[in-house]
Amino acid sequence: MITTVDLLAAHPFLAGLPAEQIEQLSRWARRAPFRAGTRIFEENGDARRWWLIREGTVSLRTQVPGRGEVVIETLGPGSVLGWSWLFPPYRWHFGAEAVSPVLSIAFDGAGVRALCGADPVLGYELTTRFMAVVVERMQATRMRLLDLYRAPG
Repeated sequence: MITTVDLLAAHPFLAGLPAEQIEQLSRWARRAPFRAGTRIFEENGDARRWWLIREGTVSLRTQVPGRGEVVIETLGPGSVLGWSWLFPPYRWHFGAEAVSPVLSIAFDGAGVRALCGADPVLGYELTTRFMAVVVERMQATRMRLLDLYRAPG
């Protein structure tokens, strides 16, 4: 039987973490499926979790004045969903919706923050990895907004 530890160790976001750190993270993880069309979280809502996507796709969305809700990026297997749980004030910067059925692993944000506080090496490693996600998402947002507001030509 495949364990949560096995699933975490196989996910690209956690690649290279020592087995002990993956074991520690697994204590705050659970399997989390979503049906297509499920709103996983809303922009500006409380950010309490994060997910590793194993199967399926999730769209990240934001409200754009005069345009309504716009898809910024679509995430698939091997992606991480959610970074706002790590940085105060713990509010979602985007909304997320399952585009197709999704199999994911959900993590309790407060538990993982406490774990990071107790293990600064793990905390630094996760923060570094999540900062790369933040930069990637902000770049995707920038590109999408440039596309939306590009002058007709």
